[in-house]
Amino acid sequence: MNQYQRLQQQIAFIVEIDKMKNIYRQNYLIQGERNETDAEHSWHMAVMALLLAEHVDTPLDPFRVAKMALVHDLVEIDAGDTYCFDQDGLVDKETRERKAARRLFGMLPEDQATEFAAIWEEFEDGVTPEAKFAAALDRLQPLLLHLNTEGRSWKEHGITSAKVIERNQKTKEISANLGKLVAELIEQAIQKEYLPR
Repeated sequence: MNQYQRLQQQIAFIVEIDKMKNIYRQNYLIQGERNETDAEHSWHMAVMALLLAEHVDTPLDPFRVAKMALVHDLVEIDAGDTYCFDQDGLVDKETRERKAARRLFGMLPEDQATEFAAIWEEFEDGVTPEAKFAAALDRLQPLLLHLNTEGRSWKEHGITSAKVIERNQKTKEISANLGKLVAELIEQAIQKEYLPR
């Protein structure tokens, strides 16, 4: 493959991932009436990774976390967004997402396909400090949106504080400070009646 063919593959992938801008999540934007898109969520997480890495208890590479943030939901172009509290949707989520990863990353030149797949797998496995931090941010980012939209989506879906606490419990394993913050934010949501105790 020559350099121009490589460029054409990369551009085809870039055009394909524009579809993320039309995949809507359950969270509402803080400054608007509409739901957040996957693209907005991924961008927000990437910025958070760069800003909040100093609060992580284990040394890690914040730029790798930012890459994970940008790559982790690309598979939803094919697999769709599965709401984290949707037990039925979670049943076949892994199968749908792995199939999507093969197709989407397969569009890239081989070296980049391998790199993107490895970053996505690392996030999914959740073992490295970077993956644990990325997972914590993947939970903190929507928590901030829920809190700043008066729990609108939580109320629409009948989500309880117990479910939100359970979903965010591992944050303290990667960062005592972020764990403390998450606990305080959830308590604020309960006190303001955005979440039932």
